Amino acid sequence: MLSSQIRTACLVATLLAIGACGGGSQSKTATPYGSVATLSNGAPALPQNVISPTAPQASRFLAQSSFGANTKSIDEVVANGLISWIDRQFLKPQTLHRDYMAAAKASLPAGKVLGQNEFFESFWKQAATGDDQLRQRMAYAMSQIFVVSMQDNGIGENPMLAASFYDTLGANAFGNYRTLLEAVALHPAMGVYLTSLHNEKESGVRTPDENFAREVMQLMSIGLSELNQDGSPKIVNGAPVETYSSADIRGMAKVFTGWSWAGSDKSVTRFYGGNADPERESNPMQSYPQYHSTAEKAFLGVVIPAQSAPDPAGTLKVALDRLFNHPNVGPFIGRQLIQRLVTSNPSPAYVARVAAAFTDNGQGVRGDMKAFIKAILLDPEARSDDSVGNVTAGKLREPILRLGAWLRAFNASAPSNQFLFRSMDDPLYSLGQSPMRSPSVFNFYRPGYVPPNTSIADANLVAPEMQLVGETSIVGYLNTIRDIIPNGIGGSNRDVKGDYTNELALTDTPEKLLDRINLLLMANQMSATLRSQILAAIGSVVIPTSDPAAVTAARKNRVSLAIFLTMASPEFLVQK
Repeated sequence: MLSSQIRTACLVATLLAIGACGGGSQSKTATPYGSVATLSNGAPALPQNVISPTAPQASRFLAQSSFGANTKSIDEVVANGLISWIDRQFLKPQTLHRDYMAAAKASLPAGKVLGQNEFFESFWKQAATGDDQLRQRMAYAMSQIFVVSMQDNGIGENPMLAASFYDTLGANAFGNYRTLLEAVALHPAMGVYLTSLHNEKESGVRTPDENFAREVMQLMSIGLSELNQDGSPKIVNGAPVETYSSADIRGMAKVFTGWSWAGSDKSVTRFYGGNADPERESNPMQSYPQYHSTAEKAFLGVVIPAQSAPDPAGTLKVALDRLFNHPNVGPFIGRQLIQRLVTSNPSPAYVARVAAAFTDNGQGVRGDMKAFIKAILLDPEARSDDSVGNVTAGKLREPILRLGAWLRAFNASAPSNQFLFRSMDDPLYSLGQSPMRSPSVFNFYRPGYVPPNTSIADANLVAPEMQLVGETSIVGYLNTIRDIIPNGIGGSNRDVKGDYTNELALTDTPEKLLDRINLLLMANQMSATLRSQILAAIGSVVIPTSDPAAVTAARKNRVSLAIFLTMASPEFLVQK
C-alpha cells in the first residue's frame, strides 16, 4: 500500500511541479513601514507580525532568512520578534570552512589530498546545524552572485580555495558592500576562476585579460543596462541604455593587471605560482608593480592618466569606488538578493525601498549590508500574510534549499558529527545541484530566466530556479527524497538521519502529525485539498494492534509518507 501511494504521488508531483512554480508578489498595496501609521513620537509603527509574530509567520520568515525552520528557531523568533532575531544573528561568530578543511587534511592518510567532498561535508554541516543561520543563508545567496565554481579544474583540484572564498562571503555578509567587492576582487579563488591572477600588462600583441573586468561589471555590481532605482531599465529613444562598452572593459582590464599570489616577496617565481606560500589560498592577492599597466585607463566616465610609476592599489581603489558608487548597484544587487531570499518577481516599489536602504542606511552610510538585509526581509512584501494567497507570489525552492529544509526541520544529525555528503550534481539519481559547483559564472540559473511556453511567460514573470527543472530532475528529486527521508544520507552508512521522535508520537492522530509537518516545512500554507489528500494517504497505512515490530514499521511509514508527500507537492516547492 505504501509503495503504491508513493508511486501515485510521484506521478502527480511530476505532472504538477513544472507548471506550478511562478514568480513573486505583485501586490499594488505594499507600502514602506511608517507610511500608514506612526507612533505618538513620530517613529514608524512596525507591523505586529514583525514585533510579535505567530509560529506560522516565524516559520515563513525562517524559510527566507535561514536554511529552514525547526521548533527551536520558531520558538526563538516568536519569543523575540523578527528584528531582535536578525540583530542577534548579526552578532553570531562565524565558523570557518577552511578550519574544517584544515582539520580534515591533517587526518588524511599519507599520500591522500583534500577533495571537494570535504567542502561539501563542511557546507552541509553548517547549513544544517550552524547557529548563525542568517550568515549561512546570505553566504549561499552571495555565492550565486559572486560565482566561483569547483567545476573549474583550477578550483576543483584545490578545494581549499573554494572554502576560503565561501568564508570570505560569510565574513563580509554583514559588513559593507564596498569591502565585500574588494575582498572578492582580490581573492585568489576569483583570480583563478576568472583569470585575473597573474594577469599581465599589455606588451606587443599581448593585451590584459578581460574576464574579471567584464564580469565584475555585468554580474557583481552594475549589470548590463542603466536602471531606475526601482529596478526598471532606463529607456532613451525607445531602447535601454548600456552601462558599459567594450572600451570600458578594456580600460577596466588594465586595472586588474599585476595581481597574483600572496607571499613574502614579489618575485617573478611567486607571480607565476612558484615558491607557494602555505596560506596563499586564503590571503588576498598581492600586487606586483612590474606587471601592472601604467597606460591610461578609461572606464565608466573615469580616466586614470598614464602613470610614471605603476600604482596597482591606487588604480584598484579608483575602479572599485566607481563601481560602488554607481547608481545601479542598489537596485541591481538588491533585486537579486530579494530573488534569492524572498520572491522571484518583487514589485518595483519593493526594489526601490531596498535600493534606498543600500544608498543610505539612515545614518548617511552607503552599502551597509545589515541595513540592506533588513530592508529585504522586513519589507511589507516579504512579511504580508496577504501575499501568501497570491498565485504569483514567492519563488521556487532550488534543490539545495529543499534538502536544507528537511535537515533543519527534523534536526538531522550524525553520530560521527560529520555530514559525509558527496556531489549531488546528477539530476536523475540525485538533486541536480551541489554547492559551489555551478556550471558557469552565470550561476545555476539566470535571474531573468523565463520558462518558455508557460503561463509564467504569458504573465511576463520570471522564475529563475525553473532553469534547473526538467523531467529528469523532477524524477531525480522525488526518488532522492523518497530514499533520504526514511533512510538518511551521508557516506556509506547514511548516518545523517532525521530525528522523528516528535512525529512518531503523533502517528495515532494524523491531523496533529500533519499540522506539525505543515508548520515546519510550509509555514501552515498547506491547502485544504493537499491536506485531505495527505491525510487519506496516511490513514491508508494501518497500524496493527499486535506485533511490536510491525507497529513500529507502520508508524515510521506514516511519518515518512507524510513528509514525502509534503515535500513532493508543488505547494512546498514554491516558497511563499
